[in-house]
Amino acid sequence: MTLDICGAPLSLKTPAALEAWNKMVRAFLAHQAATPQHLGAVLTSEPDFVMGHAARGLFSLMMGRSELWQVAEDARTAAHAARAGGPITAREQGWLTALDRWLADSPTGAVAALEEVLATCPSDTLSAKASHAIRFILGDAHGMRASIERVLSAHGSDHPLRGYVMGCHAFTLEETGDYAAAEKAGRAGLVYAPDDAWGLHAVAHVHDMRAEPDAGIALIETHKSAWDQSNNFRYHVWWHKALLHLDRGEFDIALALYDTQIRVEKTDDYRDISNATSLLMRLELEGIKVGNRWEELAEFSENRVEDGCLVFADLHYMLALAGAEKGAAKQAMTARFAHDARQTGDMASRVADPGVTALAGLNAFAEGRYGDAFVKLADARPKMQTIGGSHAQRDVFERMTIDAGLRAGHFDETETILLERLALRAGNEDRFTATRFDRLSRARSIPAQ
Repeated sequence: MTLDICGAPLSLKTPAALEAWNKMVRAFLAHQAATPQHLGAVLTSEPDFVMGHAARGLFSLMMGRSELWQVAEDARTAAHAARAGGPITAREQGWLTALDRWLADSPTGAVAALEEVLATCPSDTLSAKASHAIRFILGDAHGMRASIERVLSAHGSDHPLRGYVMGCHAFTLEETGDYAAAEKAGRAGLVYAPDDAWGLHAVAHVHDMRAEPDAGIALIETHKSAWDQSNNFRYHVWWHKALLHLDRGEFDIALALYDTQIRVEKTDDYRDISNATSLLMRLELEGIKVGNRWEELAEFSENRVEDGCLVFADLHYMLALAGAEKGAAKQAMTARFAHDARQTGDMASRVADPGVTALAGLNAFAEGRYGDAFVKLADARPKMQTIGGSHAQRDVFERMTIDAGLRAGHFDETETILLERLALRAGNEDRFTATRFDRLSRARSIPAQ
């Protein structure tokens, strides 16, 4: 038995496999494109390594793509076959159990399995990050924070991966509203792990929530090494920069970043699609014409109508379908939501509530039925956290709800939502809040006809 870079046990037998594994761990934590290559090298060297197959399966499921479900199934088959060949560590068994549970439609069960691993080995940064990532998909901000805070003491200054845990902690602090502590943790983490794109982006979130676009833009521009070598997560960092420019009213810069960075590579990764669709919608809400940019997003989204992996992804696909006026695909998505809502499992429950209602609201908004859109989107609001993503990502739906309310004349209800949005930002008024309060005031001053 040997220990990896996390100080956690695993059953790799050769120095070459261990070196490749440690490289994989670092790459995964840093959101680097080389993660699958390093994992492939491990499994080539030691094809009976159970945790390697389990990691391949879990990483595939985190991608939120229907075609990768079979990859995860194949990884599970390989892992169980390898498991029959001899003893493995409790940590490795925990990862295999996590994969089994997620494939049984219980990502919450997968989290529980990983937390059992961390209970006995809190220095296991890889398991901590995996639990963090799945909780993020589930929208469990408080669970993310509690999980990371349980392992912080095991990641002291002598732990080689301390910075990445601090980056995760920073993100959880931001998502639970402790903005000052989040900025402090995020910036300190970057000292330990200068390539931690997640930690950098956590601080960018802080500046977004505190309406500090100048500071956020400066942060991203002066820490390019933290994210420039990452995988497609770098497009998400560019997205954050575009949002910050949007808050300064620099719509031309935001649109230029869309063309030159955010969609420079035309992928159909749901995270890239969500970056793109949410930015285009924000721009349209500000009256900016985005031309035919919806079309290429809708083409990808049409192929994802039956995916059904994540409600978060589906709602962003719907934004693209609505933006490009793909009526048949919109109807197909609506029908599939109705079907999935009758199923069982963690994701089916999220389709049922808030997914079905939110999807109806997006449809109504696209069709100019703003009264219906407001009612549906407002009804979905209390559970939108559960679709996953961050406050910043889900804010596009909040903005649409507010604008639907203004357009439909639901002034009192819209004011309440604006005040709740302001409170979430600790009273920091961003450009959107200011302009919508102004629109509300002007609308109320118009005499009734």
